Amino acid sequence: MAGDQSVTPALDPSPRPEMGDYSTNAAMMLAKPLGRAPREIAADLATAIEAELGSSLEKAEIAGPGFINLFLGDAWYREAAASMAAGGSAAVAPVGEPERIIVEFVSANPTGPLTAASGRHAAYGDALSKLLRATGNDITTEYYVNDGGTQVENFAASIAARMNGEEPPEDGYKGTYVNELAERARSEGHDPADLERLARTGVEWMVEGIRGSLENFGVSMDDFFSERSLYEDNLVDRGIERMREAGHVFDEEGAVWLRTTDFGDDKDRVLIRSSGEVTYFGADVAYHVDKIERGNERLIDVLGADHHGYVARMAAAMEALEGGKAEFEAQIMQLIHLVEGGERTKMSKRAGDIVTLDELTQDIGVDAARWFLLQRSHNQTIDLDLDLARSQSSENPVYYVQYAHARIQSILRKAAEADGGDPGDPLAAPADPSEKALVSKLLAFPAEVHEAAEKRAPHRICAYASEVAAAFHAFYRDCLVVGAEGDGVEAARIQLCEATAGTIRQSLGLLGITAPDRM
Repeated sequence: MAGDQSVTPALDPSPRPEMGDYSTNAAMMLAKPLGRAPREIAADLATAIEAELGSSLEKAEIAGPGFINLFLGDAWYREAAASMAAGGSAAVAPVGEPERIIVEFVSANPTGPLTAASGRHAAYGDALSKLLRATGNDITTEYYVNDGGTQVENFAASIAARMNGEEPPEDGYKGTYVNELAERARSEGHDPADLERLARTGVEWMVEGIRGSLENFGVSMDDFFSERSLYEDNLVDRGIERMREAGHVFDEEGAVWLRTTDFGDDKDRVLIRSSGEVTYFGADVAYHVDKIERGNERLIDVLGADHHGYVARMAAAMEALEGGKAEFEAQIMQLIHLVEGGERTKMSKRAGDIVTLDELTQDIGVDAARWFLLQRSHNQTIDLDLDLARSQSSENPVYYVQYAHARIQSILRKAAEADGGDPGDPLAAPADPSEKALVSKLLAFPAEVHEAAEKRAPHRICAYASEVAAAFHAFYRDCLVVGAEGDGVEAARIQLCEATAGTIRQSLGLLGITAPDRM
């Protein structure tokens, strides 16, 4: 064939059973390059497919203008289930061009314990990192510790005030944890007048607690990066000098500016004020320069809902610096409300009426907390129903999925105890419609993982795991497993159970949730 004759036909699940299991438009895609009628090509393709797949294919049927509907045979489903049982699930292939990616998430100010809201950031960032890693990327996770600036000064002043038996300043922190820090500082001989030392020590204590809360939540950060180190290691000056060398920094009225308007920002941004003070943006740009210098090709920031305006200016700064060599993206998290008895609970470190992440996990458990924080898109505000999260019933989605796994393990234990005689050939056993539906759902696992990673959407895995659990429960309702009659039927259904358990286990693992063997 002359010229570029390449085509990419689609192979999609059929929308209705009478249209087979899968349908392809290959014949219509080839019609123009080959100069032949689509149905004529479809007839040739159908014959070739039937010859290639043999007993795995029941028939290949031509429909409409040239679609080919494929009706898969029982043997195909049995072979697929056996393969997944052996491998734990359908295999997830790596992306074509893996990247070195740094995912920065949580990064809550170290002026108080992590809240339930921070837990949503933690669950999302951790699950996203797992998805990106599962698809073959080289992932580093990082927490940026804002241990400089006014908020830390106010934090130290709040501790000092409590040490002196006084109320914290108006813009200070009033939570009960401040009283505990003050008592610890007093017992260790700290001087309330030495605010600088109190700030450093207080932040160290808080970061220690934050690490513990994250680890209890199943999140192990690769690194905690200190804002102070930007100055102590001269990274701010180096970063700004690099920007100046790139030709996008200018001086005006004693201040140092970054010309972000050249890259889509609505105005240029100050890096260093005329007073010599480095702006928040200046420090953050320097931090991102350091991320790039560490060899990262993509920088993903998981940010709070109040950071929408920040995204455009940071993207402009990265474009100015790297010319697209390192990609910057921001995932904006929306708010979370804890709901109990129809009432919402507000969370504020300063007001002191916080619900901490530790309190949330103690109340509903780590697994339920992670599921309920992940089951909706991070672009949506969520109401976390504490009563539902506590319940141990099929109404609770995480319980429903975990119960499916536990039930399968019970079936497998029962099968092992009842083992007796030749199981027959599982590949020759007929397949029930509910078995076929379950196999089809399990085979979608790799595509779901890639889609969730590409769209930065861990909630898709929650939905998928729920669908797998529902398909399993339908299969178990319709099909006897242990003691099933027919040559190889019991063995085939046991393999399907093993494949289902493996897929549920891996799906939950990507969400950082356990798959218990007993419930």
